[in-house]
Amino acid sequence: MKKVHTTLVVVALAGAVAAAWWLQNRPGGGLPGMAATAAAPAARGASGAGGPPGAGGPGQGGPVPVEAGKVTVARLEDDAQAVGTLRSNQSVVVRPEVSGRVIKLGFADGQRVRRGQLLVQLDDTLQQAQLQQAEAQASIARTNLQRSRELVAQNFVSQSAVDQNAAALEVAMAQVALAKAQAARLQIYAPFDGVTGIKLVNVGDYLKDGADIVNLEDVSSVWVDFRLPERFLSRTRPGQPVEITLDALPGRKLQAVVGALDSQLDANGRSVLVRAKLANGDGVLRSGMFARARVVFSVREAALVVPEEALVPQGDKQFLVQLVPGEKGLVSKRLEARIGQRAAGKVEVLSGLAEGDTVVLAGQARLMRADGTPVRVVDLNRPGGRAGRPGGGASAPAGAGSAPGGAGGPPAARAASAA
Repeated sequence: MKKVHTTLVVVALAGAVAAAWWLQNRPGGGLPGMAATAAAPAARGASGAGGPPGAGGPGQGGPVPVEAGKVTVARLEDDAQAVGTLRSNQSVVVRPEVSGRVIKLGFADGQRVRRGQLLVQLDDTLQQAQLQQAEAQASIARTNLQRSRELVAQNFVSQSAVDQNAAALEVAMAQVALAKAQAARLQIYAPFDGVTGIKLVNVGDYLKDGADIVNLEDVSSVWVDFRLPERFLSRTRPGQPVEITLDALPGRKLQAVVGALDSQLDANGRSVLVRAKLANGDGVLRSGMFARARVVFSVREAALVVPEEALVPQGDKQFLVQLVPGEKGLVSKRLEARIGQRAAGKVEVLSGLAEGDTVVLAGQARLMRADGTPVRVVDLNRPGGRAGRPGGGASAPAGAGSAPGGAGGPPAARAASAA
């Protein structure tokens, strides 16, 4: 029985496949209703055939609608911009060389100090006592040497006694110098003119050698440290002007001068460290401020520029479409663009154009096929001008809209649609 059922299923499937094949390949072709479906687009095409010529946009042979702009003259600067940090002309963290207790501070927070001014005095009682002892021993050695010289003149002592006393005096003088040096290390003086920061110690604190006391900054002038990519290395040199702007001082532009370039490039970022000097006469600049640096390499006073939208990239080249007069209006003309500098949405064109020439800003796709294509410039600033924007199609003429009752188009078109 199982075999019989299986045979019946196979025969039914084969019959269904044969019936489907016959329906698809019978004379007249296709399934029922396919002719009506195919006829619908033709009816719709006949319904829209009543419009005026060119109303369907550029695809029906009319002029290509484009947006256009003029070639203008502008001042262009070839520059490089970077961010950097302000550094003091000189900066040092005051630290003691030896341990000791603070007995005097010779400065206040944020005070301007002079070079050689006493900043910190550590307890030097022991060192002063050692200095007095060394000076007393030196005095005794000096007296012994003088007496031995008098006695050797009278032949009471030998010359060797004089030499021994002279050596003893030299040792005593060395002890005095050592005691003075030890005492001097307990006094810390300002190494240069500058402004102190916030002190980190107070009188009575015991300091270990190397402990931070206060930061001293020379801000009579400041340095601006910033990095430039290595491609600017050959164009950057000492003495070059740099324009500096600071977020802390909005609206102000400061002028600096390149002082030096680092001898080694950063291997990670492939950049070179540039240090520019900036005057700080009013003293408002501080070390650590965030700065924006702009280095100007060259200036072109009368450069021919076009909007960046006018460029059409093809491979490794850039093209422009110029509008020139034709027999019945403006036509297109392709140009390979030689590009110079770029700035703020503009690009410099080095050849092929003159001031006042018209170039296409939008709608270049069809114009790149061949020169001499008729064009129609669309002014988007006028009311209704956006309807002719390339890719958006032209607006329908008056009377082509839907009439009352839902029938659109001219009477002939409605008749063809009804048929």
